[in-house]
Amino acid sequence: MLVLASASPRRRELLRWLVAEYDLDVAKVDESARPGEAAAALVGRLAEAKAGAVAGRRPEAWVLGADTVVEIDGDVLGKPADPREAAGMLRRLSGREHRVVTGFTLLAPHGRARHGGTVESRVLFHDLSPRTIEAYVATGEPLDKAGSYAIQGRGAGLVARVDGSFTNVIGLPLGEVGAALREAGLLAR
Repeated sequence: MLVLASASPRRRELLRWLVAEYDLDVAKVDESARPGEAAAALVGRLAEAKAGAVAGRRPEAWVLGADTVVEIDGDVLGKPADPREAAGMLRRLSGREHRVVTGFTLLAPHGRARHGGTVESRVLFHDLSPRTIEAYVATGEPLDKAGSYAIQGRGAGLVARVDGSFTNVIGLPLGEVGAALREAGLLAR
């Protein structure tokens, strides 16, 4: 049995593209970055913490944990606290390239084996007018998304280019996660 240790509706949907059935068990972990912690280190640590927290409750299961952040100029952009913060993030991303980094960890039953990694995609935004930012924030879509946008929704119109895994930008790099699931014998080869 596979268990997804995530509250993200986007991760749930993406995992269904690979696996028809799995359980969901939301991990409660502090997602705060440590001082000076780089984006890749942060998401790797959080993915492992989420998987580990759920594995403690579900020792018989395979457990998949993941975390995604947006990084620009060395700063990690998580989920905005309110519309004002969302607009500020979008102004900062406007006309610029940023990184979307996802860490994932797959724990075997009883913690016997680990599979996982960190995946980076680069995203270039169009130049966004204040009116475009205001209209997008008013939709409410940015409020629960790292970096304040959803590439799989209305936020797709903000994006000029993606280099790397598109599903990573949504929240789960399916190529890499699929390879880990196949290696673990959870997907057909």
